[in-house]
Amino acid sequence: MKISIDSTELKQTIDRVVEYTFGMDLTWDWPGGVAYYGVSRAFEVTGEQAYLERMAAWVDEYLEAGLPVWTVNTCAMGHMLITLYEQTGEQRYLDLIMSKVDYLENKALRFGDRVLQHTVSAKNDFPEQCWADTLFMAAYFLLRVGIMQGEKRLVDDALHQFFWHINYLQDEDRGLWYHGYNNINKDHMSGIYWARANAWAAYTMSRAARILPEAYLYPPMMHIWSSLRNQLAAIKTLQKEDGLWGTVLDYPAAYGEVSATAGIAAAMVMQHNPLHAKYVQKALGGVISNIADNGRVRNVSGGTAVMNDIDGYLAIDRKWAQGWGQGLALALLTAVLEAAPQARAIELAPGLTNS
Repeated sequence: MKISIDSTELKQTIDRVVEYTFGMDLTWDWPGGVAYYGVSRAFEVTGEQAYLERMAAWVDEYLEAGLPVWTVNTCAMGHMLITLYEQTGEQRYLDLIMSKVDYLENKALRFGDRVLQHTVSAKNDFPEQCWADTLFMAAYFLLRVGIMQGEKRLVDDALHQFFWHINYLQDEDRGLWYHGYNNINKDHMSGIYWARANAWAAYTMSRAARILPEAYLYPPMMHIWSSLRNQLAAIKTLQKEDGLWGTVLDYPAAYGEVSATAGIAAAMVMQHNPLHAKYVQKALGGVISNIADNGRVRNVSGGTAVMNDIDGYLAIDRKWAQGWGQGLALALLTAVLEAAPQARAIELAPGLTNS
């Protein structure tokens, strides 16, 4: 895939985003989980040891302060723990990882054919609902642990979650994903194609296809590959002129949303389809133009439940920095940097300056 970017400037942008992220008041919950996943990817791609050391220090301080109860959303913090364990081999990180796995396997609420119900607290928040968010917070985490530990049951469970989330949430005719599904009412509630839901799906499916050894031997992967192909084919036609995707994908007047754009474009990078390059190039320009000099990622929508109607989605504020905005921006920037050695053109393209 041909992507035009100056690698040195890209690394500097990554460093600014990481620095801002460390300065945020993040807690042991999904905003921190996505943010520090992005920092972990920055460490893996740049090799910057300071990122790893600062993540370890943050975890140490949090362990002293006390951890929350596990939920689907708090399991997102496990992504950073995987990186810390792989790099240090320290048992305490593995113990935390496996306690999250135990929660997801044995205690987390499930419905139907053992599909994880999306939970944000210790309560039964959304009875028999599955949300696309769960793929990042739990399924992708289970897959990573299963691969790391050589535990086939975890890989199988993770792919099982992908299989059912695809069946419940993806519109087979249009290729786009709904935000959520209510198994009690057998409907998609407001039936909105929310952009960040599509980013959670596209990014995690592309990562699953990339990291699972001999993925072709797992029948659910055929489902994932086909789902992702159809999804990206639909999404690429809805990109705005400034490179962003609207917070409601198929509503032209919807504001451009940066976290969703970053996740979708990162998925395209990892798919290695050369015909996606022009969409990635536009998205990269749109994301970088929304990164402030201090590393704050701008125009990221706030936390969003499955809203009642389109007006609910359009009214979500995008004024403040969010952990998921920082993390998904880093997911895109690191994916591009990782692909840079294979790119045929590595020079600063017009419109890719920071502001």
